[in-house]
Amino acid sequence: MSEIDILSFGETMAMFVAEQTGDLAQVGQFHKRIAGADSNVAIGLSRLGFKVAWLSRVGNDSLGRFVVDTLANEGLDCRHVSVDPLHPTGFQLKSREESGADPQVEYFRKGSAASHLSVADINPALLQARHLHATGIPPALSEATGELSVELMTQMRKAGRSVSFDPNLRPSLWSSQARMIREINALASLADWVLPGLSEGRLLTGFDDPADIAAFYLDQGAEAVAIKLGPDGAYYRTQMDQGFVAAVRVDTVVDTVGAGDGFAVGMISALLENSSFPEAVQRGNWIGSRAVQSRGDMEGLPTRAELPSRSVA
Repeated sequence: MSEIDILSFGETMAMFVAEQTGDLAQVGQFHKRIAGADSNVAIGLSRLGFKVAWLSRVGNDSLGRFVVDTLANEGLDCRHVSVDPLHPTGFQLKSREESGADPQVEYFRKGSAASHLSVADINPALLQARHLHATGIPPALSEATGELSVELMTQMRKAGRSVSFDPNLRPSLWSSQARMIREINALASLADWVLPGLSEGRLLTGFDDPADIAAFYLDQGAEAVAIKLGPDGAYYRTQMDQGFVAAVRVDTVVDTVGAGDGFAVGMISALLENSSFPEAVQRGNWIGSRAVQSRGDMEGLPTRAELPSRSVA
């Protein structure tokens, strides 16, 4: 049996979060953290007790060491994180918002070490993982990371492993919207579980209704689709069932970044524990609600002991 439950890959950046509200140009103090949708999900799954391997690349710099140390402290297996002597670790600046509005984020990641990940970085041992989680961010970084995404998803599904995919659209990283749509949908066709947000699904498929968006991906070969509806909860559809699952009420939204990653953590963890799809969506909604009540991208992700009994399979 493999020592790895879940394989995740992509870019983890250093993140400098403003300590004061207002324009980033006027902020004088920042708190250093990490950021990255793919590693957020990996951390969330590790906190729930899964053995998670992280495939990435960082620069030979202090930010790279900070990233790896932080991920290792979260329990991730970082033996497959390469140190790139030629390219730097990416980072971002993030504003502080008090009203629950989406924060302003500025990225400094072009040409980063992680954008030079390639198929050559795949160790065969990683393909023994039980599950692969992928997003649409790595293929937006470079041609090489796009090839890596296709190869990992293809090989894992060919081996009979389960594969989840969150489009996680980053339009500013793509050369054109048409290319983004084409390549993201091609990757979605390699996944068992597809997890778009409603606005993402509308852009990617051309359909407005969640049922039609889900049908689009089921027709491409997905086993199940869950569509995030924000404060309205989520819609799911499989070949046998469909329905809406209500959101968890949140009195105060602190930081919206990371809610979708929390949803993915809930979905993947519950499905790997053989929960039903509605139960998995319920857990996804609950962890997503936790994420928006904490400042930071992954600080609100719960441990196993913190899961409410109603969301445990």
